[in-house]
Amino acid sequence: MENILVAGAHGTTGQKIIKILKNSEDFEPIAMVRVNEQVDFFKSQDVKTVVANLEDDLSQAVKNIDKVIFAAGSGGEKVVEVDQEGAKRLIDASKKAGIKKFVMLSSIGAGHPEKADQLKDYLKAKHNADEYLKNSGLHYTIVRPGTLNNDEGTGKIKLKRELESAGEIPRADVARTLVASLHDAKGPNAIFEMVSGDVLIDEALDKIS
Repeated sequence: MENILVAGAHGTTGQKIIKILKNSEDFEPIAMVRVNEQVDFFKSQDVKTVVANLEDDLSQAVKNIDKVIFAAGSGGEKVVEVDQEGAKRLIDASKKAGIKKFVMLSSIGAGHPEKADQLKDYLKAKHNADEYLKNSGLHYTIVRPGTLNNDEGTGKIKLKRELESAGEIPRADVARTLVASLHDAKGPNAIFEMVSGDVLIDEALDKIS
């Protein structure tokens, strides 16, 4: 089984990612958390943890890790420090550690942040982080979902390199897509946008490959 570091594991989407990984036959989740209370939260679920802060040194966080999912976010408070520079810091550490694949949770609109009417600073930070990953030399998949909601997942999405219009998608389906993208053959070095749709996640990823 491959060890998967999940940055942002304690977030709403991160917890869904951890649950999917825990039930997987291929992957072992390692929850990256910032405080000890979060360690206890995951210990109670028999999930391994590593304490690390995206604003500090991350070399310890990627020890014995095979692949990474970046699902962290500042909630709009530290978009440059966390969403941009924190992502870059983890990309650098992953590169030094020889990580096999880095899966980035980005956002629809991050491809052209200058066109955004809202959240322009956030989308610019995500754009910069995405570009940094793209040019890092790491194997990657960059997932840009529409507006996240807490509806029950359907397991079906609409996925294109650039969608004609925005939309919504359940966090559960985003989590499934991120985990599916960990497989080497799924979305290799691909960047795509996604919303709810009618194509099964695995099928949609195969088409973008």
